[in-house]
Amino acid sequence: VQLQASGGGLVQAGGSLRLSCAASGRTFSSYAMGWFRQAPGKEREFVAAIDWGGGSIYYADSVKGRFTISRDNVKNTVYLQMNSLATEDTAVYYCAAELGAIATMAFLYDYWGQGTLVTVSS
Repeated sequence: VQLQASGGGLVQAGGSLRLSCAASGRTFSSYAMGWFRQAPGKEREFVAAIDWGGGSIYYADSVKGRFTISRDNVKNTVYLQMNSLATEDTAVYYCAAELGAIATMAFLYDYWGQGTLVTVSS
């Protein structure tokens, strides 16, 4: 599976962005998908994850109520809708795929996209 993340950019605090992650291959629906982020000087952290069918979803506490993960298995795409963005959300956002159950730990993911930069200004 190859993953291509897009949708990052510069936004003011309080604004919104929607990230997309397009996957190649015909087995996208077999994968749980996750979003992670890495801010400058910090370790990569979990943001959100969704299982193969969208029936199970996890969020990091820091984004709960502001971010929404979803997927379209026909378009082979997973999305991250980010609302009420804050400066602490500034990071490179990565999508990842895991052939298995939904997970929050990065080491469980098998495939990673290249990352898309989100910058939130005050």
